[in-house]
Amino acid sequence: MKRTVDDVVDKLDGTKKPVFLTKEERQKLALQRRHEEVAHQKRHSELLLQENARTSRRCGSAPGRRNWPRGSGRLSSLLLKNSIGSKKPKKRVIKPSEKFRFSFDWENTEDTSRDMNSLYQNPHEARLLFGRGFRAGMDRREQKKLDAKNEKDIRDEIRKKDGTEETREEADAQKKKEQAADMYDTFDMRVDRHWSEKKLEEMTERDWRIFREDFNISYKGSRIPRPMRSWVESKLSTELLKAVERAGYKTPSPIQMAAIPLGLQQRDVIGIAETGSGKTVAFVLPMLTYITRLPPVSEDNEAEGPYTVVMAPTRELAQQIEDETVKFAHYLGIKVVSIVGGQSIEEQGFRIRQGCEVVIATPGRLLDCLERRYAVLNQCNYVVLDEADRMIDMGFEPQVVGVLDAMPSSNMKPENEDEELDDKKIYRTTYMFSATMPPAVERLARKYLRNPVVVNIGTAGKATDLITQHVVMTKENDKMDRLRRLLDELGDKTAIVFVNTKKVADTVAKNLEKDGYRVTTLHGGKSQNQREISLEGFRTKRYTVLVATDVAGRGIDIPDVAHVINYDMPGNIEAYTHRIGRTGRAGKTGIASTFLTLHDTDVFYDLKQMLIQSNSPVPPELARHEASKFKPGSVPDRPPRRNDTVFAH
Repeated sequence: MKRTVDDVVDKLDGTKKPVFLTKEERQKLALQRRHEEVAHQKRHSELLLQENARTSRRCGSAPGRRNWPRGSGRLSSLLLKNSIGSKKPKKRVIKPSEKFRFSFDWENTEDTSRDMNSLYQNPHEARLLFGRGFRAGMDRREQKKLDAKNEKDIRDEIRKKDGTEETREEADAQKKKEQAADMYDTFDMRVDRHWSEKKLEEMTERDWRIFREDFNISYKGSRIPRPMRSWVESKLSTELLKAVERAGYKTPSPIQMAAIPLGLQQRDVIGIAETGSGKTVAFVLPMLTYITRLPPVSEDNEAEGPYTVVMAPTRELAQQIEDETVKFAHYLGIKVVSIVGGQSIEEQGFRIRQGCEVVIATPGRLLDCLERRYAVLNQCNYVVLDEADRMIDMGFEPQVVGVLDAMPSSNMKPENEDEELDDKKIYRTTYMFSATMPPAVERLARKYLRNPVVVNIGTAGKATDLITQHVVMTKENDKMDRLRRLLDELGDKTAIVFVNTKKVADTVAKNLEKDGYRVTTLHGGKSQNQREISLEGFRTKRYTVLVATDVAGRGIDIPDVAHVINYDMPGNIEAYTHRIGRTGRAGKTGIASTFLTLHDTDVFYDLKQMLIQSNSPVPPELARHEASKFKPGSVPDRPPRRNDTVFAH
């Protein structure tokens, strides 16, 4: 006997026990529920339509979509979205840096870093009861001041509780105690004070080390004297100190601090310093001090020649050294003579024979005078080689050697540095200054200098940090337009434009003169008189642009040169260093711009390294170029030969 659906439902309602249905019975139940839902939905829809019809008849309009109730419109929109689909909102991709970033989303009331409790606001650390009572790694003076303050606060609090006041005797005793503590601090070498706050006798070894680090001074040698901190602490004569003050030198430069004490001891010195650092004064003042110890030049000894010789690579630098020397020698009654090319050698020889203490010369002209017997160096025991590397580069090594060999050799210092010197004997003193130290200069120093002290200021061959370097990759045809734009930005300021040849110098100057710039030129094709006129006009700002070859690249000290422009890149990095060194002198800032073309690949590597070391921008074209990745002449690393494929025939 088969059971109907109703029987099953009745049984389900009548009993609490679970009844297990077959699959067919479950399908029938589901179908029945679906029929009931559909019938209910139809009845609901008919009721809505009837109500809508009654509403439209009352309003006098035909039923339409606009007059449907709100519920039906919402239903239709939902059905439409369900049928055609809706736009799903895109999820915003959160970066890991934002996702894990710490969010400061607390309130001020949650801040526990500030404690309102007075005990925690004013903590008092108990003094240590072992050792010396101080904590290591903390300032002793601060610890002592804090202890004294806490002790005073405790005494005041006790007096306040007892109702007593501080007596006069107690106040005097406390004052004496504070004075004694200050006196102890003054002479306590463990208390750290800066070297600038100390007197000379208070300086410790640590202070001198910090002093040398502050001014980037480094030495190489033995028995090195302390550098001088100021002109007052130097051992220069009163006349020279007055001359320094009149010249306007307020504080010595690092090379002067290091080299002058060495020169006063007549030590052989090799000075390596960046351009524009005051090297001239560093050897002129010790040289004049040496001359003042000797008998004055008179008719008895004037035929023996000068006491000192200074050699420079160019006429302009020699005349500049002469001007600087005369500035100080004027107050000591010392006579200075310059011997350079472009002037009558007979007249120069006559001036030497009249007697002088100092001769400033170029190596070629000085050797010419010696060979023609216009001059002798029989009593010359003090020689200065300024810009020694430049003299070697210009091919003056034979002339320099010839002049040094013409000096007396019997009074050379002993090679053994431990051997004592005879105080009554005058030994030869040799000063050598250079911005770089190539092998040829080192060879010269080994032969003629005895146990020299090498003074290094900064890094050898490095441009000063006061110069801002800009390198522009360009084509040869675009150089002139770029030059005009740079000069227009300067206004009334002065600029030096460096080129490689005399022909290019004249061409550039002519083009700029046509454009209305005040231009002058300086190169080897001009006479000495024309050179002096050009330099003087540029110094007095009658001309604002100086177009020059490497003749002006070394030693020419023209104040306030705002911009150096390398119209042509020089053939080596040393020449580049000294060209841009014409600006940024004497502590002032300057700008150096360089036009670089693909014809200058030989210096790409060195120039790139120099720009990187000075934190200057490197043009992308220069950084990517193959020539900037390897030194000139070096072969880049090739893969090992074992990786090569060998084909057999």
